[in-house]
Amino acid sequence: MSARPSPTATLNEPLRDAPSMTAPATVADARIPLRAHLRHTGALIRRNLLWIRQDPESMFDALLMPIVFTLLFVYVFGGSIGQALGGGQDGYVQYVIPGMIAMMSMTLSQGVGTGFSQDFNSGVMDRFRSLPIGRGSVLFAKISVEVARMLFATAVLMVVAVLVGFDIHRWSGLFAAVGLSAAFASSIMWVFITLGVVLKNAQSVQAMGFLVLFPLQFGSSIFAPTKSMPGWLQAFTDYNPLSTLADAARGLMVGGPVAHDLWVTLGWSVAITAVMAPVAIHKFRTKS
Repeated sequence: MSARPSPTATLNEPLRDAPSMTAPATVADARIPLRAHLRHTGALIRRNLLWIRQDPESMFDALLMPIVFTLLFVYVFGGSIGQALGGGQDGYVQYVIPGMIAMMSMTLSQGVGTGFSQDFNSGVMDRFRSLPIGRGSVLFAKISVEVARMLFATAVLMVVAVLVGFDIHRWSGLFAAVGLSAAFASSIMWVFITLGVVLKNAQSVQAMGFLVLFPLQFGSSIFAPTKSMPGWLQAFTDYNPLSTLADAARGLMVGGPVAHDLWVTLGWSVAITAVMAPVAIHKFRTKS
């Protein structure tokens, strides 16, 4: 995946939505009131969304990825894997679409890392450092916009899914599955934020992200059942959070066991956030 333009790549005008403050730009976040933090975050979210409107090409991955992957897996692998599932291509559609919701949450999370790397290299973070805003607002605004991009990609995925024959059995289950995927994506974004701060450029973030994403996605139950996999790989998939996320989404949307996979996925989300968020915040404050 090529690096998409950073939503905050150019900042030619002041941050108008940030309240006027007399404290110096280097003031610690702890000295900025919560209400001001929220206003700063809202202003940065608005700025990022305005950048996307000015540069719609930055949304091509969120628009095209669900279309390409759905058509590819349904029409290339759907017949053979569907026969193994006992339902043909139509059965595979019901199997793979919930898994692809899990895939979207992981794949698009990488964008927050490349965006941070580009911001540091282009001097945008120097611009933020000169403004009287909480540094945490920059992090949370980035995550919020990337979650919104993931939700947009999921909406596109579901439109294509219905066109290829997916039957939405439970609308409430669909919304629950999307919410679970968004929660997991938010936790994974802390990992990519850390990579975006630590690594030198966006290409390095992409390369490292690929090494993380590829085995997690294909060594899971997203695209195919794990029963036919070698024993050592099945052991890996049992601990792979994408497997539990995909299985939970499958149970919520088309029926089946839900509780175990749901709680395991939520546990992974909380654990990853608890470990990586402090690391990402520390690295970000140290570098910025």
